[in-house]
Order: sequence, then C-alpha cells, then structure tokens
Amino acid sequence: MAIGDIAMFDALKTSMRWHEERQRVLSANIANSDTPGYMPQDVEAPDFARILAGGGFAGAGLSPTATDAAHLRASTSMAGGFRTVAGTVAEITPDGNGVTIEDQMMQMTQNQLDYELASSLYQRGLGLLRTAIGR
Repeated sequence: MAIGDIAMFDALKTSMRWHEERQRVLSANIANSDTPGYMPQDVEAPDFARILAGGGFAGAGLSPTATDAAHLRASTSMAGGFRTVAGTVAEITPDGNGVTIEDQMMQMTQNQLDYELASSLYQRGLGLLRTAIGR
C-alpha cells in the first residue's frame, strides 16, 4: 500500500498543492501591483467535505477502484488543477489597479502558515506510521 492510498495523506497533499498554487497567484498579484487595470486574483479552495462525499474536485470524484477481489480500499486521488477566481479588492487606484500590497502580504503570510501546518501534519502522520510498523 502506498502512502497516497491513505485518504488523510492524499487530502494533505492536495492542501499543500493548493497552498503552493495560491502562493504563486498571490506573488503574481504583488508583481503586478503597478500594472494599470490589473485586478487581484485568488485560487478557489478545494471543498474537502464535497470531495469526501463523492462530489469530487475539478471533475474528478472519488470512486472505488478494485484491482483484486480482496481489495476493499477506494482510490482517493484528487486529480485536476485549481480554479483561479477574482480576489478581494479593497480599493482601486486612479489607474484602475486593485492590488493592495498590505492585503496581499497578509494573505501570503496566512497561506504560508497554513502550508506549514499541513506539512507538519503530514510529517507527524508519517511518524505515526513509522511507529506503528516498528521502525
């Protein structure tokens, strides 16, 4: 059994990939803070409750995969990209730019903390597995 077959680890990996993509989009917002007419963007957060209920994400639902009659586990691979959506705009400058550096920096800091939390949970989960198998 691969680590990716465990739903908790798959969800944490999806969360970390989402935070990576969000960091890229927030960085692009800051890079375009002087671009006339540029509006900030954000990345739509995955709805983990919907994913686990079978609704899927980006068109990929959770469906059982049986490669052997003795297998009972379902595949929980969450393939697909993340959708970019319009970000929040606090104020618009006279040249039409809607990026507020302070807001973007606060979002980046929160995103980084959330990524570190997911990464820490992933590492602790691996530690528990190592303990369980006696290594």
